[in-house]
Formats: sequence, C-alpha cells, structure tokens
Amino acid sequence: GGAGAAGTLELLLGEGGKRLPQAIIIGVKKGGTRALLEFLRVHPDVRAVGAEPHFFDRNYERGLAWYRDLMPRTLEGQITMEKTPSYFVTKEAPARISSMAKGTKLIVVVRDPVTRAISDYTQTLSKKPDIPTFESLTFKNRTTGLIDTSWSAIQIGIYAKHLENWLLYFPIGQILFVSGERLISDPAGELGRVQDFLGLKRIITDKHFYFNKTKGFPCLKKAEGSSKPHCLGKTKGRTHPAIAQEVVQRLRDFYRPFNMKFYQMTGQDFGWD
Repeated sequence: GGAGAAGTLELLLGEGGKRLPQAIIIGVKKGGTRALLEFLRVHPDVRAVGAEPHFFDRNYERGLAWYRDLMPRTLEGQITMEKTPSYFVTKEAPARISSMAKGTKLIVVVRDPVTRAISDYTQTLSKKPDIPTFESLTFKNRTTGLIDTSWSAIQIGIYAKHLENWLLYFPIGQILFVSGERLISDPAGELGRVQDFLGLKRIITDKHFYFNKTKGFPCLKKAEGSSKPHCLGKTKGRTHPAIAQEVVQRLRDFYRPFNMKFYQMTGQDFGWD
C-alpha cells in the first residue's frame, strides 16, 4: 500500500497491491499439491493463485510483470503464493526463481514414488484411454527388467536427482518437504509445519478438517470464502488400476537407493520402504 491517507483508503477499499510470490509450491505432480494449496488458503494471511501459472517453465519469456499481474492483491503481512508442480523437475526453474528473489520459500509435496507413478499414469489414462499398459511403459525390456527412466512418470519420482539441481541455488533450509501421505493421515500436523515454515500463526488446526470416508481424503469443514464444507474435486482420489505385484516390487527396488539418498539429503525419513 501507499503511505498516509492513500494507504488508509487502499485498506478501506480492500485493495492492496499485487506482489511477486514469497512462497511457491514447486512440486511434485500427483504428490498432493492441490490439497495443500486448498488447505493453506483457509489461512487469512495466505493469498494464492488458483490456476497453475507455469511461469518458470512454460511462460518465462512473458516476463515478471506478466507473472506479477496474475497474483491476487494482498494487504500488509499477507503472503502471496502459487503452485506449479512441474517446476521441481524443470532444469531452468531454480536459477529463474533465485533471480526473481533469492529468499523465495519453496515447498515440495512428496509422495511414495511408486504410488506417485501409478497415480500419474491413472491421470493420463483418464484423458487418453488407449495408452499402453503401465507395465509396458515401465520397462525398456520386460525380460531383463530394465526400467525406462525416460518415461516422465518414473523420472519425476527420482527426487534426490531433482533436488540436487535446487541445492545449487537454494539452501536446504529454504525448502520445506511435505509428506503427501501425512497430508492425508494428519493434515493438521503437516499444516502446522507449513505455517511455521511460512512464519504464519498456527490458525489451521484439526478443527478445520473432517475425514471423508468415501473419498478417503480429509476435507475442509469450511472452504476459503465460503461456509460450505469442501472436498477436492472428482479428478482427485481416482481409483488406481491394479498393477502386477512383481512390477510394483521391481519399481520399489529401483527407487530404494534414490529414496535413501533423498532421506539423507532432507534429514527426513518418509517411510516409503
């Protein structure tokens, strides 16, 4: 806001300016980023873009002024946020975000890479029902059991590899890793960590959630700006196709060393193995 009377008027009009985000949910696809953003928006000091801007991966040439214009107006003390889960796997994103503001806080929602891959495949399948089976896409060669790491569904889950790229530009303490599993089993607990990381008062607590048995998800008793309860949309919590147990096992073995490395790097054991 402006100074003096103009600033006061701006507050009275409920205006405020648009600011570049001080915090970004950078990943990961199918990890629980939409749930986290919707839960966070309950906080009165969080203002977020609804759609994924894809600025640092697809729209960078449009420039920072374009990006800033997408942001909601904020008042003093409010945090501007956006989420685009593909940033985490985008080679150029760390340097680009760092050059916008070195102090940007980054949040990564991670989930067991095997279930993440199956969820990713399930999403694609819902849009293109004629794609090959999960199994045929997973293996370069079924007989040798060689896994096709070039398939994005597999590639995204190699978290340690992607994280190394971010650590060239950001200290580990500036990145918060949220467990996608705990976001479902204990949403208030994970949200407590997120609010602390963002320097926000712990306003979102277990009073805000109820567990929806049908969806298998926690839902909000009251959504942002509404008095109605709110669950995530019908594209969330899709039923995964059954995958042969030995395929799942082969993937678990493939991801294990990367997961261990990731636990070491983050100082957090996510319990995926």
